[in-house]
Amino acid sequence: MLENGYHDVPAGKIAAIVTHLQMLEQPLARVEPEGPWTLRRHEAIDLDIYRTLYRRIGAEWLWISRLAMTDEELAGHIHSSAVEMYILESDGTAEGIAELDFRKAGECEMVFFGISATQIGTGAGRWLMNRAIEKAWSHPIDRFWLHTCTLDSPQALAFYVRSGFTPFRRQIEVLDDPRLSKQSQRHLAPHVPIIVP
Repeated sequence: MLENGYHDVPAGKIAAIVTHLQMLEQPLARVEPEGPWTLRRHEAIDLDIYRTLYRRIGAEWLWISRLAMTDEELAGHIHSSAVEMYILESDGTAEGIAELDFRKAGECEMVFFGISATQIGTGAGRWLMNRAIEKAWSHPIDRFWLHTCTLDSPQALAFYVRSGFTPFRRQIEVLDDPRLSKQSQRHLAPHVPIIVP
């Protein structure tokens, strides 16, 4: 059991508080603005296209898990017949992602969700979330869930709650700082200071 108080995070590591959220029934769709967005499902998205979009959306938040995978590992995840990959496009340009994993019977995990910096504040996130909720609940599921963390946008947790998700679990994740191993560029995520070992 974790005791109250401060706990050291070794130099060269970063720590995040991870919040898991779920919805157990489909909520009413939130009112959304009109925009130039379309949703496109990719049955077997090209790995380089996926990685480029993943970087565009997640680099500032230190998304690295998929970048560390081999082609075979990545394809095993995103090309699974039980994973649905939806890309938000604006005027033909990929600007967002909603990755839905149905591999566990009766539930859907939203493994990744995000929009590019150019779309923040436009309503694109709400529009994409409404589509993701519709797609998830079009399957025979009892639970739709995701997780976010303190490395993510400070707006993310409140956005998920407004979208109908309820927090149910919290964890602390400690990992190597990807900026020190050059998996991420050093200037990214200035809200997370680098502590060199």
